[in-house]
Amino acid sequence: MLSFILRRVLMMIPTLFAISIVTFIIIQLPPGDFFTTYMQNMASQGETVDQSQAEAFQKQFGYGEPIYVQYGKWIWNIITKGDFGRSFSRGLPVTEVIGDRMWLTIALSLFALLITWAIAFPIGIFSAVRQYSIWDYIFTFLGFIGLAVPSFIIALVLMYIAFKYMGMSVGGLFSPEFSDAPWSLAKLKDLLSHLWIPTIIIALADTAGLIRTMRANLLDELHKPYYTTAKAKGLSEVHALMEYPVRVALNPFISSLGYVLPGLVSGATIISVVLNLPTTGPMQLQALKEQDMYLAGAFVLLLSLLTVIGTLLSDILLAIVDPRIRYQ
Repeated sequence: MLSFILRRVLMMIPTLFAISIVTFIIIQLPPGDFFTTYMQNMASQGETVDQSQAEAFQKQFGYGEPIYVQYGKWIWNIITKGDFGRSFSRGLPVTEVIGDRMWLTIALSLFALLITWAIAFPIGIFSAVRQYSIWDYIFTFLGFIGLAVPSFIIALVLMYIAFKYMGMSVGGLFSPEFSDAPWSLAKLKDLLSHLWIPTIIIALADTAGLIRTMRANLLDELHKPYYTTAKAKGLSEVHALMEYPVRVALNPFISSLGYVLPGLVSGATIISVVLNLPTTGPMQLQALKEQDMYLAGAFVLLLSLLTVIGTLLSDILLAIVDPRIRYQ
């Protein structure tokens, strides 16, 4: 088991190095740069930028240097100082810009994840055990709706219901009077009262997909000889079910960690835009549109890093739950 984990960890090093190179190339691919965009915006507003200021700006951020020099400075500062650079559009270090919204994004995504697993796990088992029952058809129908209806449509419907019938202020994670207020019990209570709408919306699509996956995987296991043998040896149906087929069917839940962790940062961008949520998703989209190189690069690199870490964690947990994997 230890050698299995060690191999996976060692594989992360060249993978992350390759990802950092690809990330820096990607953020350099679009024509122009933030400086060009900034100059064009100033010109469209009838303003001009002094040439000496333009040259100082270019020198400060390394424009004109070879791309490998820019990459070397960028990755060296990240490794040695944890410095992802400076956001051009906001004039602040990237770590400060991201940190302002990170905790809200993580809280929202974790709540959605817990709801997803708490609903999908028992319903998926129930649908498989009671295959073709009326409840199986109902859950299947609801699952298809969750997969088919775009999340932003559900967001608009829930916003309308919350505003018209519950008298809640919709959009954002705080009421207007708490938006800029310091943290307190009242602000935390206000956050929790607004959190349920985006949490349900984000959880719906993943819940529907995991229900179908759990049901399909468990149906495959219920017809295998080892399950019949376990019941024939005197184990109760519930004990035999949870001990063997459910344990094997859990693999999709565990493997989903590979994309759950980056989801904590991306924070369902479309939903965040529709609901005007102060999460990192809209900021990431804006950074890409503005060609804010270091801010966009930090997001892409962070998402890739969390994907690699999530995959590592899922590999380790899968090896613990399913011994067949670590012996492959």
